[in-house]
Amino acid sequence: MDLQFVYQKKRSEFGRQCLFTDKGPDLIDNYPSNIEHLSNFILRDPVTQSTQCGQVQSEHELNTTRAHFVNYGINHSEGGWPKDVNKDDEEQVKRYRRKIEKEDAYNPSVMSLSKSMEHFILQNNSMNIYQQYFTDVKPLPMVEQSSVRTVNVYQDCCEEKRPVNRISWSPDGGTKLAVTHCCLDFQKPISLVTNQSYLWDIENPNTPLLVFTPRTTPMVCVEYHTKDVNTLVSGHLSGRVALWDARRGNVPVNRSVTEVSHREPARSVLWINSKSGLEFFSTSTDGQVKWWDTRKLNQPLETLILSSPGQVIEKAMSACSLEYEPSIPTRFMVGTEKGVIISCNRKGKSPGEKMATKFHAHLGPVLAIQRNSGYVKNFLSVGDWTVRIWSEDCKESSIMWTSYHGAYLSDGCWSPTRVSVYFTTRSDGILDVWDVLQQQKQACLSIKVSDEPLTCLRVHEQGRLLAVGNTKGTTSLVQVSENLATSSRQDKMLLNAMFEREAKREKILEARNREIKLKQKTKSATLVGSESQAHVETSIVADDDFESDPNVQTAEDDFYYVIEAQTKKG
Repeated sequence: MDLQFVYQKKRSEFGRQCLFTDKGPDLIDNYPSNIEHLSNFILRDPVTQSTQCGQVQSEHELNTTRAHFVNYGINHSEGGWPKDVNKDDEEQVKRYRRKIEKEDAYNPSVMSLSKSMEHFILQNNSMNIYQQYFTDVKPLPMVEQSSVRTVNVYQDCCEEKRPVNRISWSPDGGTKLAVTHCCLDFQKPISLVTNQSYLWDIENPNTPLLVFTPRTTPMVCVEYHTKDVNTLVSGHLSGRVALWDARRGNVPVNRSVTEVSHREPARSVLWINSKSGLEFFSTSTDGQVKWWDTRKLNQPLETLILSSPGQVIEKAMSACSLEYEPSIPTRFMVGTEKGVIISCNRKGKSPGEKMATKFHAHLGPVLAIQRNSGYVKNFLSVGDWTVRIWSEDCKESSIMWTSYHGAYLSDGCWSPTRVSVYFTTRSDGILDVWDVLQQQKQACLSIKVSDEPLTCLRVHEQGRLLAVGNTKGTTSLVQVSENLATSSRQDKMLLNAMFEREAKREKILEARNREIKLKQKTKSATLVGSESQAHVETSIVADDDFESDPNVQTAEDDFYYVIEAQTKKG
């Protein structure tokens, strides 16, 4: 079924009928421009003209929160004084105040008003946290986090890996690195094939720049000249010292004579200030300190035996480390294997004057000594399991020290650019960075440099690079962050205050200990004088009892019997 719907509409409601024809454009009207009318108009610049054909119609509504403001006025009269009191008359005002203060309601009224008054005073004095009050103060820089990273690694080129004993930076900004390799184990056979040491360019860890080849025994220590980039001196396992010139090959230029050299390995050599600039001194475990001139190594300039009183080499203390500060050219320090640090003065007339001061520092050998670059009377020593900081004013005890580590310490030195920072190496392969201004009980940064025990350490003159050696002949070039190598303005002032405070504390403790010892000595002397006769009689009786004791006699017979039996077997 189809559905049909019919819509009816008048013709007039349809609008005009559209009649379409094919016709071109016609010009309805044309108005050419007239230059004469230009003076009647003003040019508009810029001109904004809309190009939308249709009208833009939009409706926007916006309602804001209304703020209602109310004006209040206060009529204030001076103090609300009564009519019979003239506020300009000081005597009447004082009299009226005393009268009011004597009334009973005065104190409660003041107490009730004080709380509201204090509240409004604090409200007026409060600071707006969103307002910039100190616009002239520069913002503090962000604290840089301390970090350490390994830059390069230099390997021992020999098949038999030997420990790194000493490292020295070149004086031309530290572009070269001299490294000695030698095994100092007691009675270990010496191989003449593996006695080389190396000179490295820090930018090329693949091939050494120069291979030092001693003629007989390997080098134990080496030191660059403070001004000449080609001159080095070294101490050898045989006790001899040698002069090297990097321009003249891999053999020494000059060597000392065996008869006048050290009897045991030369453990340390250092250049000293002199008029010629060619003098250095060395020390060894034979207990001698010798001064040399590189122009004639056949005879030392001077020799000091570390035994006092008397210059007996058999009683001399074995030396294992040296310290020399160019700013005090006549003084130096020696660290011994007995844990004693000897502060020496070369200008002393007798050996006793040359070795005037001794510091009982460590339980074992003193492996490193170095003065602080900012405060030369304070020095650092490394030995056994601890690090100690000393002051020359306190001779009985150190002013600061670390706790005993679980691993044996092998070396340590101050940072040349930041006076409060020093570095230490340990036998578990960890490099510790200490900052005494931050904390003294533990290191501010520790990094595992190697799986092998670390043996020695040397810091670059700019403070950012460290050369660390281990027992397998590997030398690692380590870089520390900028904050560990840069001193702030207050570092020296704070460190000086800390050293003075700790030195003063130690002086007070030393004086107190001397006073206690003096009292004990006086008391024991009086007791000995009063009881001497009783002690003599008691000792005679005790000796008689000792000789007649059968148990003692039996023990002696057994002891001598065991000795005779072991002698016959041997």
